[in-house]
Amino acid sequence: MQKILIANRGEIALRIMRTCHKLGIETIAVYSDADQQLPYVHYATKAVRIGEPPVNKSYLNAERIIEIAKEEEADGIHPGYGFLSENAEFARAVNREGLIFIGPDPETIELMGDKIQSRSAMEKAGIPIVPGSDQVSSLEDACFVATDIGYPVMLKASGGGGGIGMVKCENEQALVKSFQTVKTRAKAYFGSETIFLEKYIENARHIEIQVFGDEAGNLVHLFERDCSIQRRNQKVIEEAPACSLSADVKKRMYEAALKAAAAVQYKNAGTIEFIVDENDHFYFLEMNTRLQVEHPITEQITGLDLVEWQLLAASGKKLPLQQSDIFAEGHSIEFRLYAEDPITFLPSPGKIEELDWPDFEGVRVDYGYVSQSAVTPFYDPMIAKCIISGVSRKQVIERAIRFFDQLKITGIKTNASLFAHILREKDYQNGSYSTAYLNTIKM
Repeated sequence: MQKILIANRGEIALRIMRTCHKLGIETIAVYSDADQQLPYVHYATKAVRIGEPPVNKSYLNAERIIEIAKEEEADGIHPGYGFLSENAEFARAVNREGLIFIGPDPETIELMGDKIQSRSAMEKAGIPIVPGSDQVSSLEDACFVATDIGYPVMLKASGGGGGIGMVKCENEQALVKSFQTVKTRAKAYFGSETIFLEKYIENARHIEIQVFGDEAGNLVHLFERDCSIQRRNQKVIEEAPACSLSADVKKRMYEAALKAAAAVQYKNAGTIEFIVDENDHFYFLEMNTRLQVEHPITEQITGLDLVEWQLLAASGKKLPLQQSDIFAEGHSIEFRLYAEDPITFLPSPGKIEELDWPDFEGVRVDYGYVSQSAVTPFYDPMIAKCIISGVSRKQVIERAIRFFDQLKITGIKTNASLFAHILREKDYQNGSYSTAYLNTIKM
């Protein structure tokens, strides 16, 4: 590929562009009126206005994005993550127009994007799944299933992702209260009110395995990431490798992830996500058919460029390495720095007056904003991914404390103080945490 359009914005667009620049590939940025001054717009080979700030008039305007790609004679489109990245119809439309969609096949996106269908596919492939149901059409059905599998349960949108469209129900009263709300939210966000139930695993860890496939059928894993520290079912801190699992459990999870990817003939970058209970039993949760926000920590421990691998796979080339040639060294933790209140987690848009990233060994910042940039209310308020790496987890934590103590950002609220607090907590330092961790600490 000689030229690609990046159908995304902010830090992820800039991160993809850096790999393209390294490989001599020209990049086309698209931007809304709200993003015209952001760094990625100026870093691209060429930038084209896509529309007004609302996402349906800009970054979700699939027809216009493809039109721009053709006008600029791009070879392909990289969707980044979010927006259109897991939209099978968009991938099909890109391919119909003779462009390369830099991601998996549309059929795979469609199958794995439907949580009920993906559960069924994984069960058939022999992958353990969380006890739960197929579609529940009525409140009566939901109550029956919940009683059968036992409370607490998670009520989920079948088309959901990123923590959206799911509610934990401790008892039948909570289920009755949430049932219609989740259906309505599922319809609004994902175009379908199809919902289902899963057993809520108490004190769980959220572990994901990075996988890659190519057109020749080669599949590899790039080890695991622990994504257990979450707020509102959305990841906040991720680390690689996971510090709380034995080598045997990890090995079995790698095997299960490759088996899951093979079952759907997976191509390009993907992530198999598992829930692990207190007894180290793991269950398939979902598959993300795209590049993940947290991919940099995998890059840091493997020394590989995952975007470069995506471009190679999308071009029909074989993966550069076989499983036996892939190694992991050291430790890496990613912190998602958001413009949000660190206590309520509510977005805090506004103008960044001053932004100064600490710069020392082991620090990588994939940023989307600079000093004087405006974080608008139209999009996800993530400012940057702060990736801290070292030879050991202890060293990484020490470096991360130093990083957040030295970070200077003014003009808006951020969750930097939350990270500084977590890093000093004994339970975090000992690796004793679960997906419920943020509910237990007090700022």
